[in-house]
Amino acid sequence: MKQADILKSAANEYAQGNGLFVVDIVISKDNDIDITIDADSRDVTLDDCVGMTGYIQERVSRDEEDYSLTIGSAGLTAPFKVLRQWRKAVGGEIQVTRATGERVKANLLAADEDGVEISYLKKGEGKGAKAKETVTEHLSYNDIKTAKPIIKF
Repeated sequence: MKQADILKSAANEYAQGNGLFVVDIVISKDNDIDITIDADSRDVTLDDCVGMTGYIQERVSRDEEDYSLTIGSAGLTAPFKVLRQWRKAVGGEIQVTRATGERVKANLLAADEDGVEISYLKKGEGKGAKAKETVTEHLSYNDIKTAKPIIKF
């Protein structure tokens, strides 16, 4: 798509002006455009998606190049893709799949450009071990395969 830069700019402009942020933009070879958005301190609404759709359609002409456009929220259980999603989840419980494949449920204590700090209960080792200790650990993003929030009702 020739107008990809205009599209990305329009999506980010709308997001910044409306308390949102862009999580991901995927453009297929057939010009199917999927934009995923989130908000720092609230839920994404249908009005947010409709508003961004109109904003982009005013700036990216279908006469020059045809495309389909889908805008949606990141979802409650979608893996984190950008730092702002990590920061939004600070203080909550997350499930981390390490690059090694090991999974751990942990409290997210902090997130910055270098990585995250998590805290979790580690089971004792050995046969019949019941002892648990609290472990606080810093992980770089390279050490994490995926991570997503744990939703409790």
